[in-house]
Amino acid sequence: MAFVLAASPSLRFTGGFVAGSRLPGDFLRYKISKPSLCCPSSPASFARKCCLSASMLVPFRRDDAREPPPPDLASSLYKNRIVYLGMPLVPSVTELILAEFLYLQSEDAVQPINLYINSAGAAKVGEKLPSVTEAFAIYDVMRFVKPPIFTLCVGNAWGEAALLLAAGTKGHRAALPSSRIMIRRHAAQCQEEDTDSVRKIVRDTNFELICLYSFHTGEPPWKISEDIRRPKYLTPHEAVEYGIIDKVLYNEREPKER
Repeated sequence: MAFVLAASPSLRFTGGFVAGSRLPGDFLRYKISKPSLCCPSSPASFARKCCLSASMLVPFRRDDAREPPPPDLASSLYKNRIVYLGMPLVPSVTELILAEFLYLQSEDAVQPINLYINSAGAAKVGEKLPSVTEAFAIYDVMRFVKPPIFTLCVGNAWGEAALLLAAGTKGHRAALPSSRIMIRRHAAQCQEEDTDSVRKIVRDTNFELICLYSFHTGEPPWKISEDIRRPKYLTPHEAVEYGIIDKVLYNEREPKER
């Protein structure tokens, strides 16, 4: 029986680790070398190295030397049809999310896809041209693919991320008890020198947001328009009443006291 530390080959390790042989699945195995057991030059540098190493390594147990190592955590989630949105909405994140949705549909067009959300929405607030279009791209693909999409807020769903949370399959939109949800309009900053076309894009974007929120929550457009003038923060239970989600998920062993 051996304990091995595994990580994706895209990760870099400095000091204390030497690369082992290449294993199936294009993963690398790392083992602790003797120099890493030496006393550090200072407690502060030792703490920094420990924090970096601990966040990158995935420990696992092998009872048989011939047993292949497990996949990385992202692959494990993907195997269970879980798409995790844990970053602001930027083009690279949007590209990855769209590719995952389309590939999971090609694998099985019936089994649901689980979208876990912990995102602050658009990466930059105050741009002239709306970065909310990244959320619109994900939203359109969510409505396009055939499998039902179950959404779950596991931390924060702010701004455009709240729209994706509300866009899940009715009856399967949920949040954990400590999560927070916030809706807002796109806060673009239009200057005097901006053209009328830029101002029109901003108006059309906010109008589209209002229509989509109204469609998924059941609230009238005028109420949505008033509520998103300023950021509106909601607890999970308030989000249920508002229509953004359908339920709050509790651990079966935890009393529903929140």
